[in-house]
Amino acid sequence: MANIQSSEKKNRQRIKREARNSSQKSAMRTTVKKLRAAIAAKDAQQTGTLLKDATRLLARLGGRGIIKPRTAAREISRLTLAAKG
Repeated sequence: MANIQSSEKKNRQRIKREARNSSQKSAMRTTVKKLRAAIAAKDAQQTGTLLKDATRLLARLGGRGIIKPRTAAREISRLTLAAKG
């Protein structure tokens, strides 16, 4: 447990950031899973909608540093290829 005031504040900030980042990562994983399921089911309309949402979400998380930017780009690329093919 932190004893210094600045350390206590830093710990509170860390906890808030951790919660926010983990919820956003969870939302990303859920969206990607739904997209992969739609691709497997060959549901073209739902695939298009989910691809747009997943791309937007991955790009935003990559830009904010929640996931690495190159990881985001790679995932977007792979999902787009899977949706087209």
